[in-house]
Amino acid sequence: MDFNDFHFLRPAWLLLALFGALLPMAWHRNRELQRRLRGNIAPHLLPYLLLTPIDPHRLRPVHLASALLVIGAVAAAGPTWEQDRPDFLENRAPLIIAVDLSPSMDTADVPPTRLTAAKQKLHDLIQRRKGARTALLVYAGSAHLVLPPTDDPALLDTFIQALGTDLISKPGKDVAGVIDQAKRLLEGTPGTLLLVTDGADVAQLPALKQHLANSPLQVLVLALGSNPTLKELASATDAPLGSLTLNEDDLDWIELHAQQHFQNADEQQRLLQWKDAGYWLCWPLLLIALLSVRRGWSLNWTAVLLLGVLLQPVQAEANPFMTPDQRGRWAFEHHHYPEAAARFVDPYWKGIAAYNAADYALAETTFTPLNTAQAAFYLGNIHVRQFKFDDAITDYQRALQLQPVFPEASANLALAIALKKDTESAANNTPEVKPDEIKFDKAPGKGQSKAVQIRQASSDALWLQNLTTSPANFLKRKFSLQDQEAQR
Repeated sequence: MDFNDFHFLRPAWLLLALFGALLPMAWHRNRELQRRLRGNIAPHLLPYLLLTPIDPHRLRPVHLASALLVIGAVAAAGPTWEQDRPDFLENRAPLIIAVDLSPSMDTADVPPTRLTAAKQKLHDLIQRRKGARTALLVYAGSAHLVLPPTDDPALLDTFIQALGTDLISKPGKDVAGVIDQAKRLLEGTPGTLLLVTDGADVAQLPALKQHLANSPLQVLVLALGSNPTLKELASATDAPLGSLTLNEDDLDWIELHAQQHFQNADEQQRLLQWKDAGYWLCWPLLLIALLSVRRGWSLNWTAVLLLGVLLQPVQAEANPFMTPDQRGRWAFEHHHYPEAAARFVDPYWKGIAAYNAADYALAETTFTPLNTAQAAFYLGNIHVRQFKFDDAITDYQRALQLQPVFPEASANLALAIALKKDTESAANNTPEVKPDEIKFDKAPGKGQSKAVQIRQASSDALWLQNLTTSPANFLKRKFSLQDQEAQR
C-alpha cells in the first residue's frame, strides 16, 4: 500500500463522518441533568442534591450509531491508494493499419512479394488483437478508408487479403492523406497509425510534422525492403522504424508501442480509474449492526437501511434503483445486445443495441424517426445488408448533409454505389431462360410450394458471403469513384 497516493474519491461524504463523531457528544450533553438544572439551583448545591445512578452499560446505541455513520461515511467517500488497470487495457489500444498499394509493393525482394508478405503478417497481427478495434486504410497517390475501426478479425482479414496494387490507379505515396484520414477516425482520442510501406514521397516529408501537430496520433513505420527514404519518413513523423521479421518480433514491437502510447496518453488524460477500497469497510459495518441487536436497545433502522442504499455500488447488475436506460447500458457494455435493445428507452441506444444484436427490423424502426447523421448512417448499413442499394445511397447522402465530415459515411456511400453498379451489371449479363426450360423438382400436384427465406446475416463477415462481387472488385470501384469526386 502506497500511502503517498492515498486519497478519497468522494471526499464530500466525510462531512457525514464529522456529524457521526459529534453525535455522542450531543447525546451526552442533552442527557446531562446538572446542566439543565443549573439555572434553577445554585451550582455549589447541585452535587449534594442530585443522586446520579451508575449506568452499568458504557456502550449505548448512540455510540454504535456514531460508529455506523463514521465508518459508513469513510466507505462512501471511497478510500483508494492504487489505480485500477483493467485486464483488457492492452487490447483497448486503437490501431489504424495503412497499407501502401503503390506498384513498388509487388517487388519480390521480400518473398513472395512485399505486399503478399505484408498481408500474411497483418493476418497474424489482427488475430492477436481479437477484441481490439482496428481500422484499415490503403494509399498510393491517394488515401482511402477501407474499414472504420472494427473488432471483427474475420472481416478485417477478408479485406486485407483482397488488397492489390491495381486497386488505386493514381500513382504516388500520399502519407499526408493517410495521416488526415487517421486523425478523423480517432477524433482526438489517442491511437497508433501503422504505415506498412516500402518508401515515401520525398516531396511530402517536410509537411508531415505539420499534419501531426497537436495530435494524439502515434506513427509507426513497418519497413518492407531497404529504401533509404524509409528512414527519412520515420524521421519526418517522429516514428519508430521497424522491419518485417520471420518470427513474431515485429508483432511484439507493434503491440508494445501501441500499448505504451495508449497507456501514457490514458494516464495524462486521467482516464484510468482508482480502485475503490471502501467495500472492505462493509464487514465492520455488518459487525456493528449485529452488535446493535441487544435487549432493551432500539435504533432507527430506517436510517440504517437508507445509509445502506446510499452506499451500494452504482454498477450492481440487480440494482433496483437503476433506470431502464442504465440497465440497458449495463447489458450493452456486457455484450448482451438483445437484452439491451429490450431495456433501452433512448431511441438512439435502442437502435444501436438492436443493430449489434442483428435485429435489423427493430433497428430500422427505431432509427427511421431520428433526424441525425448517425441514425441515417446506420439505416444505410441496414439497407446495404438488405441489398436495397438505392435506399442506402439516399441514407448515406443524408448523413453527409447532416455531418459533412463523416469518413465512414463517405466510404460506405462509395461502397453502396459500387455494389449497385456491380449488381446491375450482373443482372444485365444473366442469360435469359425460356419458359419451357423451367424445371420443377417435384411433379405438379405433389408436395407444396414453399417460400425460401434467406437467413439474415448476423455479422459483417457472413453478410459479405452473400455479395455478388468480390471485396477487391468493389474496393477498386469505390477508390475510383472517390478519386473522381476529389478531382471534381
